[in-house]
Amino acid sequence: MAKRDYYEVLGLAKGASEEDIKKAYRKLAMKHHPDRNQGEKSKEAEEKFKEAKEAYEMLSDAKKRAAYDQFGHAGVDPNMGGRGGPGGEGFGGFAEAFGDIFGDIFGQGGQGGGARRSGGPQVYRGSDLSYAMEITLEEAATGKDTQIRIPSWEDCTTCSGTGAKPGTSAKTCPTCNGAGTVHMRQGFFSVQQTCPHCHGTGKVIPEPCTACSGQGRIKKTKTLEVKIPGGINEGMRIRSAGNGEPGTNGGPSGDLYIEIRIKQHDIFERDGDDLHCSVPIPLTSAALGGNIEVPTLGGKAEIEIPEGTQHGKTFRLRGKGIKGIRASYPGDLYCHVVVETPVKLTEHQRKLLKELDESFRKGGEKHSPNSKSWTDRVKNIFK
Repeated sequence: MAKRDYYEVLGLAKGASEEDIKKAYRKLAMKHHPDRNQGEKSKEAEEKFKEAKEAYEMLSDAKKRAAYDQFGHAGVDPNMGGRGGPGGEGFGGFAEAFGDIFGDIFGQGGQGGGARRSGGPQVYRGSDLSYAMEITLEEAATGKDTQIRIPSWEDCTTCSGTGAKPGTSAKTCPTCNGAGTVHMRQGFFSVQQTCPHCHGTGKVIPEPCTACSGQGRIKKTKTLEVKIPGGINEGMRIRSAGNGEPGTNGGPSGDLYIEIRIKQHDIFERDGDDLHCSVPIPLTSAALGGNIEVPTLGGKAEIEIPEGTQHGKTFRLRGKGIKGIRASYPGDLYCHVVVETPVKLTEHQRKLLKELDESFRKGGEKHSPNSKSWTDRVKNIFK
């Protein structure tokens, strides 16, 4: 049977980039991998997998691709003097792409996961830890030095970190002979996996230490000094290198990530580097105007209320916000006026307000320009 065009196999145009070729191959390899296709369709899937593999080997190698583009399959057929053909040059590029797929299928991710695949027991990086820290808005603005207690691990004093019961010792794993890995057949190729017996350590402990259950270490807690920088915001993380879980078989420790949570403030709301607050003022102050004091994170400030200030009016105080971690200047403070309607009036106060209301009505629309505008808009709706 004549071979299909390699570009057709991968579903690509002739001018496809190297990255497009790699992505297309990965997609097909994942779809047709023998381990994902069992039963009646396994044979068909294996053939398509091999076909995609061959296409990728040819097109991922610049020389082979050039020969294929010029002469077709004849340009890469080893029986016709070509330098290509499956398993020939370009295998390194195939291995690189296939390694990614290998990890996707078997959950190992090539070199990912912190595992070292050289000879001997597998070495793994420790897991990262997360710690949620709640601070006040003031602390977020100015920064603070604090302490936290986090889990840590120390060598077991009973077994001196060996994990074996005193008087005994660990033995070489009989399954992997101390290598930490075993090779298993997966379809038509061999797969290297962590030894299921010793879990990559290369050793087994016939008589585990009772104090640490064979772990060789005991969980403790330690105090860690933490510096919170001024201007930090909600959700930001501080990385403390090497303070995560310890690695396996001498691997490096993971990191600790301190995630910041900011308590709700009684007065201020934060928006980036800006602050917002509501400022209630009496009806008389809104009408007559005057100066009022408003709070800031650094103390107090004064703003001038013009005569006739309406509810919702916003006053901006430059530089009274928060100076963010990466900011050159502090943000601003926005004070939103809330005009309060008087409550629990005495009879005398009610009488005075009625007199004032009558005076406003006699003055006409000049005392309530917004009401006039609103009334006109309502009339237009019902015309």
